[in-house]
Amino acid sequence: MKDANVPKFLKDDLPLFNAIVQDLFPSVEIQDKEYGDLEVTIKQVLSDKNHQEHTPFIIKVIQLYETFNVRFGVMLVGPTGSGKTNCYETLQETMTTLREKDHPNQQF
Repeated sequence: MKDANVPKFLKDDLPLFNAIVQDLFPSVEIQDKEYGDLEVTIKQVLSDKNHQEHTPFIIKVIQLYETFNVRFGVMLVGPTGSGKTNCYETLQETMTTLREKDHPNQQF
């Protein structure tokens, strides 16, 4: 549920969404996912492109990855210069790198 919804929310809306989910499932402890090789490869791709490893940007790339896993069509929206093209190009290069290395987790 979080994978499909969190990327669509504004930063200020996330605490409310998390509170609602916690109210709906009070006995469930929601843990953050570990992305291991995906995150490491994203950082390597950014380094190869001489880009900074800016944590919010890395999170956006991971959110785009999660969105592609649950949606057929995706649209990136935002103002000019906000990093939309760089985001999907970084994800593309990351996925290509992982596939070329024959990563054992083919979900990547």
